[in-house]
Amino acid sequence: MSVADGSTRQGGLTGIGYQGHDLVSFLERLSMDGVSLLVDVRLNPISRKRGFSKRALAEALESVGIAYEHAQPLGNPRENRAGFGGLPGEVQEARRRFAEELAAPAAREWLTAIADWATERRVALLCFEADQERCHRDVIAAEVHRLNPRASRARR
Repeated sequence: MSVADGSTRQGGLTGIGYQGHDLVSFLERLSMDGVSLLVDVRLNPISRKRGFSKRALAEALESVGIAYEHAQPLGNPRENRAGFGGLPGEVQEARRRFAEELAAPAAREWLTAIADWATERRVALLCFEADQERCHRDVIAAEVHRLNPRASRARR
């Protein structure tokens, strides 16, 4: 975690999935939302979708003035992913199981850092899923908001 000062825009927290986006539309959306820091919460920041793997994405973000951080400890374990795409009871169980993951010390460090960053800059949490309610980043956003209510919880 080594984000330089980027307090040029309003604070707050949002989430974004790159599902349905190409790199250009994704960068435009972030810019329109005033995002100055993107925190990638994928366990493994790789993608078959051009431009969304860690290195390429970080470079593209940098080119439009957005910082990038990969928060691996906030990634959803592979065995818990299917639940987020299931029936309401399965989604609820996947959310509960993921919330337990957030008790780990490394996850707590990231949550605290994101809560702090979101008071001074616009932070976006990134994963693939377009529907945030069916993504683990919604659980992360709720916990960040609990730690810092000033880090507003916009959903994307």
